Amino acid sequence: MIRFRIGLVAAALAFAASAGGAAWAADTGVAKGDTAKDGIALSNSYAGNSWRQQMLETWRAATKDALDQHLIAKTAIVNSNNSATEQSSQLETMILQGWNSIVIDAASPTALNGAIQQACEAKITVVSFDSLVTAPCATKDAYDYVKMGEMEVDFVAKQLHGKGNLLEIHGIAGTSVDADIHDGIEQAIKKYPGMKIVGSVYGNWTQSIAEKAVAGVLPTLPEVNAVVDQGGDGYGTYEAFKNAGRPIPLIIMGNRQVELALWKKLSEQPGGYHTMSLSSAPGCASIAFWTAQQILAGKEVPKVVHLPLLVITQSDLDAWLKATPPGGVATPVYTRQWTSELIDANLAHKPLPASPEPGANNGA
Repeated sequence: MIRFRIGLVAAALAFAASAGGAAWAADTGVAKGDTAKDGIALSNSYAGNSWRQQMLETWRAATKDALDQHLIAKTAIVNSNNSATEQSSQLETMILQGWNSIVIDAASPTALNGAIQQACEAKITVVSFDSLVTAPCATKDAYDYVKMGEMEVDFVAKQLHGKGNLLEIHGIAGTSVDADIHDGIEQAIKKYPGMKIVGSVYGNWTQSIAEKAVAGVLPTLPEVNAVVDQGGDGYGTYEAFKNAGRPIPLIIMGNRQVELALWKKLSEQPGGYHTMSLSSAPGCASIAFWTAQQILAGKEVPKVVHLPLLVITQSDLDAWLKATPPGGVATPVYTRQWTSELIDANLAHKPLPASPEPGANNGA
């Protein structure tokens, strides 16, 4: 399935490159500085769930596209098994190897800052994405994860008319993503005195871990009306409630195909099932790659580049479900052209460009 997915994404990127070649030659904001001899590497903290696996696929597809066009000379992926200490050591090795740019999905917001500062002092372009770092010299491709937590609570409050018990499922402890989504949930729930968090567990953004964690805490909980989470945990949460014989609450989904298929199935039952699905998109790895390439090519890039979350509603559930293969995660494909437009929108403080439509990630 991973090979199948890589093929789909690579094909889409190739299609976008051929279709957009004429536009790239025009004055579109894409920097054309020579990066043909440059190397861009990925330092990834964790690869143990479907989101991270697909993130790596989109990185491979984007870098293949760049290699084929002679926009870079080499690339590499280094995984650190969710260890900030190991990732920091790996970064120091990558500095000695002389990479022109290092793109980082971090195990810790702060633990890598010393190594990142060394990289910046060595004139290496550092781009942080997804799970961010706080090092001031790094460019950050940033989702508003605080806003994501707020959106979940606001949606739940609307569905429950402001009253009910919530279970919160965290991601991976110590990451900026987990901290920010949790902060958003905590901030938003203050607006609804009739709602409260009655329990919380860590699901590590993984279905099996979330299922086990929820199953372990359910016997201690009162009735749960809704679950706010972080992605990769919706289906496992459903299984835990079902196996415990508990009523299925409103579960926020996280754009995984298995979650979208479950939502579709539940919505077709009598009474329906009303929820939403939202997450960062694994394709953000391709945005981070093209951000690094564009910096090397001489483009002006702000220190923080804001990215749009991918939100799926009932109206476009079918389209995204069709576009997302089993085992996959809903994601658009992001090209160099789109990334350049995103950077320009951030610089001008204008609305972000629309993400590609459902189906664009399979070459349609």
